[in-house]
Amino acid sequence: MKVQEVPRLIWYSFSPQETRHMGEQIGRLLTPGQVIALYGELGAGKTSLVQGIARGLRIQDRYITSPTFTILNEYKGPIPLYHFDVYRLSGPEDLEALGYEEYFYGQGVAVLEWAEKIESLLPADHLEILLEHYGDNKRRLSFQAHGEKAGDVLGRLRNHLERG
Repeated sequence: MKVQEVPRLIWYSFSPQETRHMGEQIGRLLTPGQVIALYGELGAGKTSLVQGIARGLRIQDRYITSPTFTILNEYKGPIPLYHFDVYRLSGPEDLEALGYEEYFYGQGVAVLEWAEKIESLLPADHLEILLEHYGDNKRRLSFQAHGEKAGDVLGRLRNHLERG
């Protein structure tokens, strides 16, 4: 039996602006119903990445902030963005009470900060991004695709980066 390799990509950011720019590149590749799971400690750049994703989705709202206390911010655009911050949740059951399915499987893109808190609820097809401190302002972003749609996004992102 052949084990299927999960597509991966490593990329380095040297500023919050570069992280937002990477997010914008990702946002341009997304389609409705996609889920992005973000991992990383405080200050790793998760919200900066989401700000870029919003720009890539052509969302006009200039104030993309982390929904730490509200859990979910919705942004309207050609493809809506559902920005979750599940840091304050005690576990997956808290998100189930919010009716997360309509956001994960709906007409928008769901991006989750602190995805490790609700991993059991993540759809089989999602893009995982780990953001890590890598020096003063440097960040290392590790991308891992789970599923066909996420693999397609990661493949197109890789092609874009290789073309420079």
